[in-house]
Amino acid sequence: MRTAFLVAPEGVEQIELTSPWEALVAAGQTPRLVSTAEGTVQAFDHLDKADTFPVDVTTAQTSAADFDALVLPGGVANPDFLRTDPGAVAFVRGFFDAGKPVAAICHAPWTLIEADVVRGRTLTSWPSLRTDVRNAGGTWVDEEVVVCRAAPSTLITSRKPDDLTAFGKTLLHEFGVST
Repeated sequence: MRTAFLVAPEGVEQIELTSPWEALVAAGQTPRLVSTAEGTVQAFDHLDKADTFPVDVTTAQTSAADFDALVLPGGVANPDFLRTDPGAVAFVRGFFDAGKPVAAICHAPWTLIEADVVRGRTLTSWPSLRTDVRNAGGTWVDEEVVVCRAAPSTLITSRKPDDLTAFGKTLLHEFGVST
């Protein structure tokens, strides 16, 4: 299973990156960190700078065709940056066009909204995105984890860091990764 984690150069919520990443690694997978720029990404613990992580490949150097699944970690600044980058939005859209599974947590659905892939789907997110999801044609629910199969591409979403255990377990199952 070739899994991409798409993050902006700065602003990803560290635990939302590392928790699902570590779940995949523990299951014998080798995820790849994709960003819009080369170098490292600066993660955050809420509003405080946390660790940096090396970028494996940029959105300009790869496409959804190179991967089997996508994980979109949150953090407020991370998806806000990604949704304004045409290359990042096209990268995300490519997974849906190809019918590949996508997992998004917290504020990450902002990028999904910009890619116009939530229409007709049921998902969850950080509660402040509820109106954005509804305005984009999606159905927002307040649940720990939601799996939506309303289109060829399975969408797994969760609300917040407290949901990471369920999010990780569900994405492993939906990505077809045995533990």
